[in-house]
Amino acid sequence: MDDMNPHDIQSRRVVIIGGGIIGVAAAHFLKNDGHDVVVVDKGSIGGACSHGNCGLVCPSHVLPLAEPGAPWSAIRSVLNPASAFRVKPRLDPSLWSWFWNFNRRCNQRDMLESATAIQPLLLHSMRLYQELVSDDAPTDIRCDWTKRGLLFVYRDAKPLDAYAPTDRLLGERFNESAVRLGPGELVELEPALRDDLAGGWWFEHDAHLRPDKLLNSWVSSLHGRGVRFIPDAELTDLVVQDGVARHAKLKSSAGNESVDGDVFLFATGAWTPLLSRWLKMTVPIQPGKGYSITLPAPAGGPQSPMIFPQHRVAVTPMNDRLRLGSIMEFVGYDESIQPKRLRLLTEATRTYLRGDVADAIDGAPQDEAWQGWRPMTYDSTPVIGRCGAYENVYVSAGHNMLGISMAPASGQLIASLISGTTPALDPTPYRPQRFAV
Repeated sequence: MDDMNPHDIQSRRVVIIGGGIIGVAAAHFLKNDGHDVVVVDKGSIGGACSHGNCGLVCPSHVLPLAEPGAPWSAIRSVLNPASAFRVKPRLDPSLWSWFWNFNRRCNQRDMLESATAIQPLLLHSMRLYQELVSDDAPTDIRCDWTKRGLLFVYRDAKPLDAYAPTDRLLGERFNESAVRLGPGELVELEPALRDDLAGGWWFEHDAHLRPDKLLNSWVSSLHGRGVRFIPDAELTDLVVQDGVARHAKLKSSAGNESVDGDVFLFATGAWTPLLSRWLKMTVPIQPGKGYSITLPAPAGGPQSPMIFPQHRVAVTPMNDRLRLGSIMEFVGYDESIQPKRLRLLTEATRTYLRGDVADAIDGAPQDEAWQGWRPMTYDSTPVIGRCGAYENVYVSAGHNMLGISMAPASGQLIASLISGTTPALDPTPYRPQRFAV
């Protein structure tokens, strides 16, 4: 890590387009470096994909989606109407190009290459989170941070056993092996589970938090430090003079505004491909639509976050609330919430949770039914770095399903690149130019 004093860094105005977790994390570290920071979002700050996800901070999730066997698994899922995976057939060249490139990477070599790129962001983010949420941290972030690990729970013995080679690979290559649990051990660790399950795998070093509380407290902290937030303002133009971006033109219900900047950072998640005219490059991100339900925590409900791989449903306890999340739909920028997709979440809990807990979930009023678009890259690796066309335009996007897990390290990395300090992580695997090769 560079030991340059922030006072030695040339202070500049950095305009961040995108007020989700990636943009907010970048604002934090840019402010630490002494920059004047403005964060703009077309909606509410932290209100998009950062808001309703399951809040997992999981170094265990090091393997990419593109792995051997993934295409056949996807085909089987598409043919199953009860599957959590769905693709809406349409004439969209960018979608089919994405799937073509994804398919090409479903081999051992490319899988390990992506995992090697993903892991540093996950591990460093875990370290940074523990600093950010500590009682003596100056940020005063309150997000229900809890470190109880993550359970993979299996109904049937065959898929439970089939995970063993993956666990072996995680242990040997990435030092992220899990503890295998039998039925009795599983219920002892998490009494909310049924006692007739096959077993599970426990990643004891993972953590979880409540995303909306994280965003709210982090934004409040940054606001107190002088970061300006402009919600509900859509970027209509990026004014460029002599090859350098100068102004961001914004449109909102309050009128039009032009924001000057020395540097412009696009932390725009799944929206990034729609902004390519300003990036002067194509970023192969597809919106992967996910759903969640938040409801009051039932009596005797789960105390540990867990994933049901056979149903692809995640369950996260959030103090007095419980969140169920899942689904991966490639349906474009479709904002609709399909009730039958939400039912997949609640129906899955009955397979794994005790009857009284499942009954309570079925009968509970839902605080919120939510959908959001995950920014999916075909190599599962985010895009972090300077865009080649302009010397002062950067991007940090494409964090797939791991935006919360990767945010602090991504924010620190892009801040280092903008400030000209030595980054804590090698930025090479994340460079935007890799897609042009």
